[in-house]
Amino acid sequence: MPAGSERPQSRQTVAASAHELALFPLATVLLPGGLLPLRIFESRYIDLIGRCMRHEELFGVVQIRSGTEIQGSVTLHDIGTSARVIDFQSTAQGLLSVLCRGERRFRILSRQQQPDGLNCACVQWLPEPAAVAPAPQFAALAQTLRKALAHLTIPERFIEPRYDDADWVSCRLAELLPLPASELQQLLELDDPQERLRRLAPLVEDLAGN
Repeated sequence: MPAGSERPQSRQTVAASAHELALFPLATVLLPGGLLPLRIFESRYIDLIGRCMRHEELFGVVQIRSGTEIQGSVTLHDIGTSARVIDFQSTAQGLLSVLCRGERRFRILSRQQQPDGLNCACVQWLPEPAAVAPAPQFAALAQTLRKALAHLTIPERFIEPRYDDADWVSCRLAELLPLPASELQQLLELDDPQERLRRLAPLVEDLAGN
């Protein structure tokens, strides 16, 4: 085998690293460490959330590429983020209101739809980036983020600040910027948090200058 080349993963290796995950297709993007409030009324998702809460399971949030769930047929992006329920309450209207936190990125290997319409997938976890500080040229972005979060009304118990972690800083900045979902999806798919910060830096500067 030529030097520097990588041996393709065998089918056995892929199968061993694959996981089953119920999916929640949305028009938005959930980034690792991000918070996602959901108001749920469809029985399939009420059952899913109930199961996840009882057994401390995760579900997957994936952005819809085309179509709508109402139509019953959707095309999804390949990469999404697992989510965990961290708070919930029932509303006066009979809805289930939950707050979820994004955890790990994954890639969809295959997908099938249950009779009730719930999408389930075989997914492969993507590598988690090492916890490294933002590069020196991006150090000011962490301070900008710290000031921005200080003005938000999110309860402190739901925030797990890691200003010395480039991945966490880049994800939180991406959430705060007025970016379309398509651009957020591109940022989610980046493996290198420093590259994510490089792309976000001029956007933060433009916003600060206006």
